[in-house]
Amino acid sequence: MNNVQQLLRKEFELLRTEMIAKYEASGMKTSGNWAKTVQLQELPNGFTIVADNYIQGRSAGKAPPSSVIESWLQQKGIAAKAENEISLSSLAYLIARKIAREGWKPKPGFEDIAASVATPQRIQDIIDRVGQLYLQDFTNSILNFLKQQTE
Repeated sequence: MNNVQQLLRKEFELLRTEMIAKYEASGMKTSGNWAKTVQLQELPNGFTIVADNYIQGRSAGKAPPSSVIESWLQQKGIAAKAENEISLSSLAYLIARKIAREGWKPKPGFEDIAASVATPQRIQDIIDRVGQLYLQDFTNSILNFLKQQTE
């Protein structure tokens, strides 16, 4: 792995770590499963970060599984107010139905955790550092080539 790839890997790993930290600080964390899906992937020409996108919201349409909502309710410690009112499974069904009808959006300020960490300024700083290192490596390669030609 050359210097440019090492720097890119380091920068993208920092972005990944900060995305997870912001998610955990957001209050959206329940099971912690989303953080486990945030992965750094190496591409032929660089790196990318991939993750499940359910934390960005859900459009109206199909209902999420009630069992997932019920699990979320349990993890959050949410229960029906009184024993004779509504069961947890019924509450989960009603929430799933409402999400199907209206969709769901995260709390304001947490709409896009990735964009809040990978800001345009941050990306430009990475590009500048990588560009300088790439130019240095490229210049060294040319100088080494020219040196070999004169020997």
